Amino acid sequence: MFDVAKVQRRLGVRADGALGPITLSAIFMRSGASPAVAQSLASTGVPALEGAVILDSGLRLAHFLAQVGHESMGFARFNEIWGPTPQQAKYEGRADLGNVNPGDGYRYRGRGPIQITGRANYRRYGELLGLDLEGNPDLAAAPAVGIRIAAAYWTRNRINAPADRDDIEAVTRLINGGLTGIVDRRARLAKAKELLL
Repeated sequence: MFDVAKVQRRLGVRADGALGPITLSAIFMRSGASPAVAQSLASTGVPALEGAVILDSGLRLAHFLAQVGHESMGFARFNEIWGPTPQQAKYEGRADLGNVNPGDGYRYRGRGPIQITGRANYRRYGELLGLDLEGNPDLAAAPAVGIRIAAAYWTRNRINAPADRDDIEAVTRLINGGLTGIVDRRARLAKAKELLL
């Protein structure tokens, strides 16, 4: 576990050394979330991030914040902005995403802080969390649900290992499939490290 009390002093919250909802909410606010969104993320975020073994390391948490901060535009967007762009138009009919029915590309567009995409992923993470995300994809956009999806995705894709190596490119590839937004992700990582390390 990293020095939570030191982080709490930086945040101006009670320095009791316990990374609970109040501290996590303050971390999300420092990362760009509004107070209401930060509180919602933290309400389920503590057990979800503990389960993903992210809270054991300031470096892991910094990488997590950088990635979900980028994907959600600073915790401001939990629904993918839809054009559709040429890239988004390609979601339609993509069997690798499980988008087999007309309209699946839009219906299963990116949602939540990690921007989960595709019918297959909504089904997979819904089953993992005991939620009908496939039948009700808008649930994934709720911060308290989205943070649980993000933690499950992080675990399933074994992202702690590259985070422990401080390998932002490997982490980004596991989140995004490429290096889209790497400059912003690096900037967010640097900011999170200043707070957490």
